[in-house]
Amino acid sequence: MEGETAAVPSNWDFTRTIKTVQIETRPEDPYSVNIWIIDNGPVLYIHAGANQAEWVMHLESDRRIRVRIEGKIYDMVSSPIGEQEEFAMFADLYEAKYERRPRNEDVSEVYLFRLEANNSGEK
Repeated sequence: MEGETAAVPSNWDFTRTIKTVQIETRPEDPYSVNIWIIDNGPVLYIHAGANQAEWVMHLESDRRIRVRIEGKIYDMVSSPIGEQEEFAMFADLYEAKYERRPRNEDVSEVYLFRLEANNSGEK
């Protein structure tokens, strides 16, 4: 992905009107896709539903991810979500933004990732 590298903001609420962004996984051989994104203050979420997409497999072996929003690139790390309570909160935010609920709301059957700043310089 091309764009200006930017510092990760402390609040992502500006993304509430942005429907689609780009993510890039697998830094050694970059893989990019367009995806919907949900914010909850300092955290972003990306969701693959029950589909173990290629980008999901990449994040399972390497947490690093780059997100491009309006021409700016943010270096982040991902964490899989396994708590039903956090998924329920995500699902409410998803519905508010996209006017539909996720198809499957059983967190044990879906791929949901929390994205946060890569402050540790993780590689």
